[in-house]
Amino acid sequence: MKQVLKLVGVATLGLALLISAGCGGGEKKAEAPKAPEKITLKFGHLADEKNTWHLGALKFKEIVEKNSNGRIEVKVYPNEQLGNEKALVTSIQNGTADMGIFGETLTTFGASKTILMATPYLLKDAAQLHKVAGGEVGKEIEAQVIEKAKIRPIGYFERGPRDLTSNRPIKTPDDLKGLKLRVPNVPLFVDTWQALGAKPIPMAFSEVFTSLQQGAIDGQENPYALIRSSNLFEVQKYLNKTAHVRSWIYVCIGEKKFQSLPPDLQKVVLDAGKEMQKYENELFLKGEKELEAFLKTKMTFVDVDIAAFQKKAAEAVLAKFDADQKALYNKVINMK
Repeated sequence: MKQVLKLVGVATLGLALLISAGCGGGEKKAEAPKAPEKITLKFGHLADEKNTWHLGALKFKEIVEKNSNGRIEVKVYPNEQLGNEKALVTSIQNGTADMGIFGETLTTFGASKTILMATPYLLKDAAQLHKVAGGEVGKEIEAQVIEKAKIRPIGYFERGPRDLTSNRPIKTPDDLKGLKLRVPNVPLFVDTWQALGAKPIPMAFSEVFTSLQQGAIDGQENPYALIRSSNLFEVQKYLNKTAHVRSWIYVCIGEKKFQSLPPDLQKVVLDAGKEMQKYENELFLKGEKELEAFLKTKMTFVDVDIAAFQKKAAEAVLAKFDADQKALYNKVINMK
């Protein structure tokens, strides 16, 4: 009997200890909340490390990482490391990249209004460009980019005006007669230069220097930066100030990626986009002055009859536009 009572006592003691543990005697400490995972934004573009686009991208990286307290990391990939413009848009849509810099290439993704970003003789000067890109027309284009291409513009960069180079001075459209002119393979450009009187020849830019050197073409058209970086002044005597295309280009983030961010980080990205735009534009304007000063030591600058070029180009431009593009074109032309 004593043995039985002893066993009952041990069992009772064990039960009491278990109950005590269950009531908190051996309670585990609550685990500390996990820190949110760092968000990485892969930002690709086609320019090299010296280009103001790349410097703007690095400024964006600096601002975002600082203002997000390290919650966002931005990785910048220059020199088409993530693919050319079309490939990069597709990668962003698929989620394998997050950001990029895009122009009128977006027309191929259904954003037809982006053709105004590179329309000949639409914009007369830089002031009008910023009024258009930063105003009602720009918002209309951006809305279509979000809807059709599924990427969101968060800032834009002004691009240098495209000028015509040649080995004879060109002052009026009549002077273009018989001029074999290299143009990018853009139907709008081909038709416009044909209407102006030149003989446009679509050609890869990599072939331009040699073709000019060998006389296969007589001229080409590009902004200051490309004329200098490709040493075209070695094979072209005149820089004709046609300024036939004034354009801008968007810095974009994938819309799906943007919507996945919490509201506070969306604001960080949008605010950084504005600061990046301002920073890059200051670098761009300084660079344009330096480029012009350099090219004036290498080439003869020729003032052209802009009004005559614009009048002759308008018909060719409008012939290529659909109703929505024409409506937007006329809105810009009639802008006060």
